Amino acid sequence: PLPGSRNDCRAFTESGVDIACRGVPVLADGGYQGTGLLIPHRRRRGQETLSPQQGDENKVHRKARARVEHALSRLKNWKILRDCRLKGSGVHQAILGIARL
Repeated sequence: PLPGSRNDCRAFTESGVDIACRGVPVLADGGYQGTGLLIPHRRRRGQETLSPQQGDENKVHRKARARVEHALSRLKNWKILRDCRLKGSGVHQAILGIARL
């Protein structure tokens, strides 16, 4: 575990998750620039709007991330893992099972 005040991008690299995610497409928000993750397109300086293709890609990205955020919210609000007593990779397997629901 890392301190809660740690920047998400820094925690991503320090925890070793970046190594585990190599070669796998991973969606992330704009805070993960420079990590190789799939982040939304942003307008460049002087650019008034995104291209239609970039707008469409951002829409798909936004919808996919929203589903993940809602699932994580349910885990927290319903306290689904509150009484989880699994050790080691057991928690990992439990969360993978929940994610596939």
